[in-house]
Amino acid sequence: MSAAISLSRFYPIVPDAEWAARLAPLGVRTMQLRMKDRDDADVRAAIEKTLDLGRRTGCQMIINDYWQAAIDARADFIHLGQEDLAGADLPAIRRAGIHVGISTHDEAELELALAAGADYIALGPIYETRLKAMRFGPQGLDRVREWKRRLGSIPLVAIGGITPDRAPGVIAAGADSVAVITDFITHADPEARVRDWVAWVG
Repeated sequence: MSAAISLSRFYPIVPDAEWAARLAPLGVRTMQLRMKDRDDADVRAAIEKTLDLGRRTGCQMIINDYWQAAIDARADFIHLGQEDLAGADLPAIRRAGIHVGISTHDEAELELALAAGADYIALGPIYETRLKAMRFGPQGLDRVREWKRRLGSIPLVAIGGITPDRAPGVIAAGADSVAVITDFITHADPEARVRDWVAWVG
């Protein structure tokens, strides 16, 4: 585990390499590639393309779930959900020198993430989210404050229903970054929305 990592306050999550290519030139400094239902060849090609893009634009790319492909492509960061964490080879990931972020939703999951030596912790959903059905209700800002007290110097990423209006309050409550998906992907002008987020980061 390392407390020395740095994540941008704005942390967009994108579903494919094409979205990454749209956002990275806009000044995004931290981004996660989270692909679903893709075959191995597509996944590996997208990871290679996204990591190359990150190196060229100065954007820290984080690969969700596909830890073996991320190791092979020499990624710097992997993000694991709780189901992914159960099946991941953490010693192999660590031997590759890769930082690990882990999603949490309750106390038990936080304990698992800390025991795994997470380099950052994600908490969600902070607010009600339209992205997918969640078995956990909105966490709220009090939970953000509680998690940050527990984590200390370990970065905390808040996710779920966060908009530009809500983001300052989430940061004030203790989050180091806000992960965003729906707010820009469903926007009429995603690039303009992302520019607003980048301007907020400053």
